[in-house]
Amino acid sequence: MSVVVSQMGARMHYAVPRILHEAGALERLYTDICAVQGFPRLLAGVPRDWQPSAMRRLLGRVPAGLPRSRIRSFPAMGAWQVMERMRARDQAEETRLVLIEAQAFSRAVVRSGFGSAAGFYGMAGECLEQLRAARARGLWTVVEQIIAPRDMVERLVAAEAQRFPAWGTVRFDPHAWAFAQRERHEWEIADRIVCPSDFVRNGVIAEGGPAEKCVVVPYGIDTQRFAAPTRKRGRRLRVLTVGAVGLRKGSPYVVETARALGRDAEFRMIGGLAGLPDPALAQASNLELLGTVPRAEIARHFAWADVFLLPSACEGSATVTYEALAAGLPVIATPNAGSVVEDGLSGFIVPLGDTGAIVAALQRLGDERTLGAMSRAAVVRAAEFDLAAYGRRLLAALAPLRDAA
Repeated sequence: MSVVVSQMGARMHYAVPRILHEAGALERLYTDICAVQGFPRLLAGVPRDWQPSAMRRLLGRVPAGLPRSRIRSFPAMGAWQVMERMRARDQAEETRLVLIEAQAFSRAVVRSGFGSAAGFYGMAGECLEQLRAARARGLWTVVEQIIAPRDMVERLVAAEAQRFPAWGTVRFDPHAWAFAQRERHEWEIADRIVCPSDFVRNGVIAEGGPAEKCVVVPYGIDTQRFAAPTRKRGRRLRVLTVGAVGLRKGSPYVVETARALGRDAEFRMIGGLAGLPDPALAQASNLELLGTVPRAEIARHFAWADVFLLPSACEGSATVTYEALAAGLPVIATPNAGSVVEDGLSGFIVPLGDTGAIVAALQRLGDERTLGAMSRAAVVRAAEFDLAAYGRRLLAALAPLRDAA
């Protein structure tokens, strides 16, 4: 029983279609633009030093392990989408563009058809029209809710903006309601809603989604790529955060923690600063802002750190926390990060907005024996979430639908 997978972008490095292909169950991958079809193939000949960052990101969209005959992309559409988003002036404009892109992509997929597939797997917010067409043709259907529902995201970020007004005003997004409605209609149509964490599942249910359709499938990573190095402890505890600097990622709490600990710890924040009204807001004598760093260099920063910190207000299941665990870093995160950290074993789960709890956790990790024990536990925990384990979990979640078809 084959499955059509539809995803705009290179989410999780095309893990879902690769898992299905390896199981002999992939009919086709639909995506907007990738590096192996259409004009992007010609860009590979451009010397790397001449490639702008946007081109390098595009050339990184390689569906490894998938035969090209199984891939259908729409390069012209994808290029237009990238250019339009680069010109977006604010979140409202970006949401408007996402809605236009999702509808155009869906129409293109439906026109291309589902072949001999028995099932359809799409991503929340971008596959409504595809779900309708698939159901009309008798296919079983799945939607993956990558992050918490849009209404929930809006409320959580707005609450953070009230707490930290200097970090930016959250303006009313007139298109957010339409996006949230798309999600709800997708939940109604789909036979299964795949959620990467309990946080997302609970969010879907809280927003009126059907609990009986929800299944939690945590992600997986290439754990060998982030294998724990041999570290030499510095004089101070070294704390790393990776993610766009802003309210949703909980960046103000990182800054507050750095200022509270002073000379007892040093901090690095890696991530884009575009959403930060004034970089001075994130200044502290023991905090280094590195901005965006190429993904290939992230492992080097994991090797520098002793601890990973992600006090997010809202995620799906932040794969960067999986990577940190694989690198032997105890992780401090909120429940809203959707992390697979075991509280008190491979790190600490702290309440959202509780800087005092973050400081206390880091103080505990300042003890050499505690840090060593949690570092070893982090590696063990990460091994449970490699790509092979992710594949087994995902296929098990889809098995009842495939068996019933």
